[in-house]
Amino acid sequence: MTLEMWVALGILVAAIILFVTEWLRVDVVAIGVMVALMLTGLLTAQEAIAGFSNPAVLTIAALFIVGGGVMQTGLAASIGERILKVAGTHPGRLTVVIMTAVALLSAVMSDTGTVAVLLPAIISLGVSARISPSKLLIPLSYGSLLGGATTLIGTPPNIIVSDLLREQGLQPFRFFDYTPIGLALFAAGVLFMVTIGRRLLPEHKPKQDVQRVETPEELMSLYRLPDNLFRLRVRRSSDMVGKTLLESRLRQDYGLTVLDILHPIPDGGNAKESRLKTGDARSEYTSTSPSPQAIIQAGDILLVQSIPNDVSHAAAALNLGVQPAHSQDDTSLISSEVGIAEVLLPPRSSLLGKSLVDVQFGSVYHLTVLGINRPGVEESLDLKETNLRFGDTLLVQGPWKNILALKEKRRDFVVMGQPEQVLGVPARAKAPLAMLVLLGMLLVMITNLMPLATASMLAALVMILTGCLSIDDAYDAVDWKSIVLIAGMLPMATALEKVGLVDLAAQGFTQGLGNFGPILILGGFFLLTSIFTQVLSNTATTVLIAPIALATAIQLGIQPYAFLMGVAIAASMAFASPVASPANTLVMAAGHYRFSDYLKVGLPLIFITLLVAMLLLPLIFPF
Repeated sequence: MTLEMWVALGILVAAIILFVTEWLRVDVVAIGVMVALMLTGLLTAQEAIAGFSNPAVLTIAALFIVGGGVMQTGLAASIGERILKVAGTHPGRLTVVIMTAVALLSAVMSDTGTVAVLLPAIISLGVSARISPSKLLIPLSYGSLLGGATTLIGTPPNIIVSDLLREQGLQPFRFFDYTPIGLALFAAGVLFMVTIGRRLLPEHKPKQDVQRVETPEELMSLYRLPDNLFRLRVRRSSDMVGKTLLESRLRQDYGLTVLDILHPIPDGGNAKESRLKTGDARSEYTSTSPSPQAIIQAGDILLVQSIPNDVSHAAAALNLGVQPAHSQDDTSLISSEVGIAEVLLPPRSSLLGKSLVDVQFGSVYHLTVLGINRPGVEESLDLKETNLRFGDTLLVQGPWKNILALKEKRRDFVVMGQPEQVLGVPARAKAPLAMLVLLGMLLVMITNLMPLATASMLAALVMILTGCLSIDDAYDAVDWKSIVLIAGMLPMATALEKVGLVDLAAQGFTQGLGNFGPILILGGFFLLTSIFTQVLSNTATTVLIAPIALATAIQLGIQPYAFLMGVAIAASMAFASPVASPANTLVMAAGHYRFSDYLKVGLPLIFITLLVAMLLLPLIFPF
């Protein structure tokens, strides 16, 4: 091996170690790879940044926007709900319908997004049918992964290998080229899950309070918030008069969460007439957001959430009058501007092992935590002292924009349900338009009227111009971490090919397995890819292995399509770990799964898909 080969291999190994350990974010690692390739002279600056202009990267970014429009308008939720209406209550039928529904959606949308949309409905179905969520949620996740393997746009690896073929002057995969093998894998997966898989899944007795809610109003009822709301009237002699909310130290010293500040309207004809007409006690006051700098005045009413003992303690110490909350006070928690949502802590969240005070949750995220729900724990947990664990669910309250901002912090949070639909009520009327745009894009892709990048970017533009989502929402819909990851790792593949490591690895495959025939080599690539995708992202795995598969096929003198198709679909078979895919992570806490549950169910399914791929791919794409 040459010095350049050793340098390239060193950069690759360092990147893989950082991907697996997550000492750095994956997008930071990808940028580091680009910089390292330039500094070592393995690639020119133009070659190192070429990934950002790659058609595959632009296509994936545009598809994120199209998917965002489908989500924002409520179209995805509506489609999912209609499909699930035929589910019934039989466990086997329910599993088949769930996996079919999520596969249909994930064939044209993000698998994580489809799982997030359907998760609350699936749990409700399980509760209604008296079936444990643990019997339904891994099938939901696996169905989304299998569905992504059925179309060209179902998952980024499919687009990456197709673009690799185009770059080599070969015929790229078309929209439905993935469908025959994808449907076979899906059928095998469903059959496994309704027979052997169901026996391998744990069975936890369904609880009536296990993440089965979807709307903010249901969340309020679940966490019994109306019982924990109180009004505190600020007397003229109170020490709080003239102080800011931060200076009052209600949260720090007394454990009170201020949700709203009501300033009295000067008594006059209009105010009295309003009260007589509406009968609403809140009409006597104007509402003010409880920001840290809000100044407390005499006569103000503070709407607080806490346990009665803490409220009484604060009232006595600060000379405040205690009043029961009014029925209209619930509206302070939920409106078009503010609301509540559940947020799940995934396995690698930086909050684990720390308390809310330690991480300064309110100051950093500008949201208030109203409750902590821990699987298997019935009693209320102390909001100040409790050290957070994997699987904890936080009930957060505050501006919707701040709740949605948590969605961008995927390592730390998984936002349950679809809170953006509350903001996007006007956009729901655009659902028919979103459907037309989606169908139009699919038609253009299927008929090859224009290149994939052109069709997807046109659809994204039409989504924005028709108001299905705003330009700001479009930026938010793109998973920029994934985009940077792909754009940063594509030059790594270029460097490996440039220094000869791709050909060297291909020679190793050819010499090691060549005597056993191309089918066994295909199986080797499938197995290698499926192993890597359990610990790396599916996109990074595909970027690294697909060029080797292509070079191996060229050295063997055979058509490369079966090898590349095998790599692409194997990258979606992320069944054996809860952290192999965000979809797996999303269902872990709701189903009370352990890591071992994914291994018990996922490993057999990986070997089943391996056998199906080795049997059918040579028939669909002859060598």
